[in-house]
Amino acid sequence: MFLRTESFKEFLRYYPIVSILVAIHLFLWVLIDLFQFRFALDWLHAGIGLNIAISSGEYWRLVTPIFLHNGLGHAFFNSFSLILFGPALEQMLGKTRFIATYLFAGVIGNVATYLFHPDSYIPHLGASGAIFGLFGVYLFMVAYRKHLIDQANSQIVMVIFIIGLVMTFIRPNINILGHIGGLAGGFFLAPLVLKNASPFSIWKNSSTPTSKGNISFNPNRWKKSRFPWKKVLTYIVWGSIIILVLFGLLGRIA
Repeated sequence: MFLRTESFKEFLRYYPIVSILVAIHLFLWVLIDLFQFRFALDWLHAGIGLNIAISSGEYWRLVTPIFLHNGLGHAFFNSFSLILFGPALEQMLGKTRFIATYLFAGVIGNVATYLFHPDSYIPHLGASGAIFGLFGVYLFMVAYRKHLIDQANSQIVMVIFIIGLVMTFIRPNINILGHIGGLAGGFFLAPLVLKNASPFSIWKNSSTPTSKGNISFNPNRWKKSRFPWKKVLTYIVWGSIIILVLFGLLGRIA
C-alpha cells in the first residue's frame, strides 16, 4: 500500500495529483531558493503564512503556505512523505476527492493557527498540515473502515502517527496547531470522502490480469523462506521510511 514499486512513468500516469503537488514543491524551491528570482521572492513574501496579515484581509495566506517550504530539505522530505502516503489515497478516493481532502486539511491547519494567534507576526509555511490530514483519513480507516486497510499497513500508520504526534510537541519551531488542525480536518472529512471507496489494489492501475481483480498487500508472502532475509530487509526499509517521514512532517517551521 505504501511501498512504491512503479516506474517513474507509471507513477506519473497512475498518480497525477501527487505528481503535480511534488512538482510544485520542487519548482517553487528552484525559483525561490536556488535561483532566488526577484518575482519568486515576492511570491514567498506575499504567500507565506502570517496571521497578522490575514487579520488585515490577506485571506489567500490560508492556502498559499501549503505549497511553500523553507529550503530544499523541507521541500524534499515533505514531498517524500507525500510520495509514500498520497498514492494509495489518490487511487482510493479519486483525483477530485483526494485534492479536496489535501487542500481542506492544509487550510484547516492554517485556520487553526490563525484562530489561536490572530495577531502573531511569526511566519509559517509547509505542506505538513495537509500531509497530517492524509494521516487523519488513514486513522479513520484504521478505526472505522478496517476493510479498507490491512493489519500490516494499519500498524505502519499507527507507529508513524504516534511518533510524529509526540515529536510535534517536543521539537522546537513546529507549528503544532497546523499539524493538529490538519490531522483533525482529514479525520472529520474522511467519512465523506471514503464513501464507496474500495481497498487499495496494486493491480488496479496495471494491465496484469488477475482472477480477483483486487489483490491487496500480503504481509505473510515471504514466510515460506528458510531464512526470512526479505522480511528483515523490509523492516530495515520501513525503519528508514519512518525516519524520513518524520523529517518531512516535522520540518522547521512546517
